[in-house]
Amino acid sequence: MADVRESALIDSSIAVVGAYGLVGREALSILHARGVPAQRVRALGSSRSAGTTIPFGPGSLTIEELRAGSLGGCDVALFCSDAQTAKAHAPAAIREGVRIVDNSSAFRLDDGTPLVVPEINSHLLDEGPMLVANPNCSTIIMLMAVEPLRRVFGVRSVIASTYQAVSGAGRAALEELFNQTRAVLDGHAPEPSAFPVPCAFNVFPHESAVDPSTGLNVEESKVIAESRKILDMPDLEILPTCVRVPVERCHSQSITIELGSPATLGALAEIYGAFPGVAYNGDPTALMTPRDIAGTDLVSISRPRLARDGRRISIWVCGDQLRKGAALNAVQVAERLVRRDVA
Repeated sequence: MADVRESALIDSSIAVVGAYGLVGREALSILHARGVPAQRVRALGSSRSAGTTIPFGPGSLTIEELRAGSLGGCDVALFCSDAQTAKAHAPAAIREGVRIVDNSSAFRLDDGTPLVVPEINSHLLDEGPMLVANPNCSTIIMLMAVEPLRRVFGVRSVIASTYQAVSGAGRAALEELFNQTRAVLDGHAPEPSAFPVPCAFNVFPHESAVDPSTGLNVEESKVIAESRKILDMPDLEILPTCVRVPVERCHSQSITIELGSPATLGALAEIYGAFPGVAYNGDPTALMTPRDIAGTDLVSISRPRLARDGRRISIWVCGDQLRKGAALNAVQVAERLVRRDVA
């Protein structure tokens, strides 16, 4: 279920940059659900979206054009836009005293920039950094399932196959799925635009560019590098295969973890039950799907299978990439930064 507790941000001035996009709208929805009043929130975007009215609870906000200096006076800015926008506007905003939580890839691997999943490494926020990077959605979802086991048994390696919803590629990609599905059902050939190949009734490796020297695409490289940074395990063996599937919302993952010491299936309910932000179902017949998880905040973990030696475990994981994989994680980071300032 969605987390609707009152936010520590209710008395802060908050800007959502990229408010027109899917992640920006999700951030606004979360802020409203957590009790942040409309008068404390500013919605900003490009010149194309400026003037557009978007929902905020029962009311609405009008998007302002993001320009130099337009974030002045805000306490926190949630950047739900691309890396180019973050690089162009975040540094100046920081100089004006605005704390930035950036959801793009712009600063994630920079030395000195915390890359944070609050349930895993919130201690990096103790010093009150002005800039915090939000990890890639696939990284967040995977590590929410891996970290509880790592803390108890240790982890030697992770093999993950992702099944990523098209909305992870933005509004245009989502519209392309809808349009192509209608076209195919009407007997027409689907015409790709947002993706290199048709996404309707199709499955294909993630559309990001492949590095010929490693065979990894950009999405897979992100999962590896970001996971190592977040866990502070620079030599951890991680082998992801990132795949796009014709699903509207929520990423799924099949993960096999090599543990440092043997585990038992019986211990998993207690381990995952004590870890915030996850929901565990040990029933081997349970079918958890993206439809079940859409719009919720918890990362779902199910179908645990253990190798004979107890050192390898396979699990099925689903998480809403627009919420915990992006907007919710950013809001959680911002809340912790604000609580620290108040304290």
